[in-house]
Amino acid sequence: MGVFAAYASVRGRALVDRELYLPKSWTGDRERCRTARVPDEREFATKGELARHMVLRALASPLPIDWVTADSAYGQDSRFRRLLEQSGVGYVLAVPKSQFSVGCSRIEGLFAHAPDEAWEKISCGDGAKGPRVYHWAAVRLPAVAEFDCQGEAPHRMRWALARRSISKPDEIAYYLAYTPLQVTVQELVRGAGARWAIEECFQAAKNECGLDQYEVRRYVGWYRHITLAMLAHAFLAATAHRPREEGAKQVGQPGPSSSQWRRYGDSWQLVAPSPRT
Repeated sequence: MGVFAAYASVRGRALVDRELYLPKSWTGDRERCRTARVPDEREFATKGELARHMVLRALASPLPIDWVTADSAYGQDSRFRRLLEQSGVGYVLAVPKSQFSVGCSRIEGLFAHAPDEAWEKISCGDGAKGPRVYHWAAVRLPAVAEFDCQGEAPHRMRWALARRSISKPDEIAYYLAYTPLQVTVQELVRGAGARWAIEECFQAAKNECGLDQYEVRRYVGWYRHITLAMLAHAFLAATAHRPREEGAKQVGQPGPSSSQWRRYGDSWQLVAPSPRT
């Protein structure tokens, strides 16, 4: 059993959806599924299919969705990209270096002979040790009339994007992007960097709310645990975000508290009492 979840920046960072991936070894054994209370109608679905279902649910919700980002497991799925294009949603998706691209059989070939001036040093967001700075290069790809044009006028752009390590130039990551016309390369880079925030969100939910600390034997039990952990994490994210949103300022210095709960950044932790206490 594995975890799959979606992310949205709503009052901070929060997980907003989840699906349980069941491999064929499970779905092919109906007796095993019935023992775990897996519904009879639940059939095998790839992670890409689960992702498409979650995207459709998110698009049908009131959530403001402008961009989708994902790792190469989903970026290389043409059906996943096509769904986003048909929905009119922009994306910056990681792809493997062997990904086919217009004008070249492999996306790495598009950047193999890029001139030095094509690589620009840009930060894709702040990390634990400060800004994440890389060399980035971007090239516009030909439009696909069916999805990129309204009449004869284009309203969407396609990009290939490459991220190169400054200290290790041989380490290059690649992306495909689908964006409105007015988007800049800097915005593309920020979209690519947003995936780190997703990973941080997962880690925070695991550390603070026990997202991955479950011992369940039933299908419904897994969904209950994951849903409650996500809800707890969303509550903490909203609670931490509210003072900043309202511009609240601390008045004076609080006196010593007998509570064992202490705030650390955007989260709370339980502090064990000292021997003297």
